[in-house]
Amino acid sequence: MQHLAYQPLLPTGNKYLQQKWDKASYDLHRRKVESAKPTINMTPPKTYGHLVLKLKKQKLEEEWTMKIQRENNMLMEKISHIMRTTGGVDNKNYCDRKSLGKEKRQLELLRITKENQMILFRLSQCRPHYSVRSWHEDWLKTLKVMDSIARYPRGRAKQQTEQDKPNKQISGCEKEQKISTDATTHSPASSKTNGKTGSEKNEKKKETGKKQDTATEIQQDTDTHPVP
Repeated sequence: MQHLAYQPLLPTGNKYLQQKWDKASYDLHRRKVESAKPTINMTPPKTYGHLVLKLKKQKLEEEWTMKIQRENNMLMEKISHIMRTTGGVDNKNYCDRKSLGKEKRQLELLRITKENQMILFRLSQCRPHYSVRSWHEDWLKTLKVMDSIARYPRGRAKQQTEQDKPNKQISGCEKEQKISTDATTHSPASSKTNGKTGSEKNEKKKETGKKQDTATEIQQDTDTHPVP
C-alpha cells in the first residue's frame, strides 16, 4: 500500500512502477557516489626503503666505531704494558739526515776559496804604478814656484786677523782708561800731556807689532814650506 501514498514529481499512469523506477535510479546514484574517486590526490606519498634506512651511512658508522674500538684496544695494551713494565720512550728517530747536493756544495765552496786565495796572493804581490815620493817632490816644486810668483807673502791674511783680535781688546781697555782719566782731570794741560803720552805709546806698540808680524811670517813660511 506504500505505492498509493507515493507522490511522484511528474504525472504518471502507474504509481507503483514509477516508485520502482525512482528507487532504482536513486540506488544507482548512491552507488556512484560511494564509488566516486577524488579529483585531487590527498594520499601520502610512497615511502622508499633506501631513504628511510640508509645502509651506507650505517656501514660507515660501524666502520668508524670499529676503528675507534681498535685504537682504544691498542692504547689499552700499551698502558697495560707500561704498567706491567718500567715503560720506555719509542719516539726516537735514528735515521740520519742526508742532503743530495752536499758534495756538490762542498766542491763549489772549495773552488771559490781557492780562487779567493789566488786573487789575494796576486793583490799582495802586485806593486804600485805611482810613487808617492815623486808626487811629494813635485808638490814642493810647485809651492816654490807659487811663492816666487806671488806678489805678497802667503799666510799674511790669517796672521793679520789673529793679531787684530788682541789689538781690539787692548784698544777697548785704553778707551775705558781714557774716559776715567778725563772724568777725573778736566784741565786742558792734563789732556795735552795725556794725548802726547798716548800717541807715543801707540807708536811704540805699532813698531813692536810690525816686528812680531815679520817674525811670525818668517816662521810660518819655514813651517809650511820645509826645505826638501
